[in-house]
Amino acid sequence: MSNLRDEVEFFLEGIRNALRMEGGDIDLIDVGEDGVVKVKLTGTCAGCPFSQMTLKNFVEKELKSNVSGVTEVVAV
Repeated sequence: MSNLRDEVEFFLEGIRNALRMEGGDIDLIDVGEDGVVKVKLTGTCAGCPFSQMTLKNFVEKELKSNVSGVTEVVAV
């Protein structure tokens, strides 16, 4: 892949499919040079009390495991 943002976007597609099954979604906002990925949870994920757990235990874990250079995932 050509750059970090492209790699993140590629792996987010698989994550989106899982979130969409529950009525949620995720938008990629930014990928910083420091490897911090900024996302926005939408749909049912936006108001879910477990959204922070989903973000860290699912989204961040998957991206860190599959995309070299990702250091953290934060919701904006």
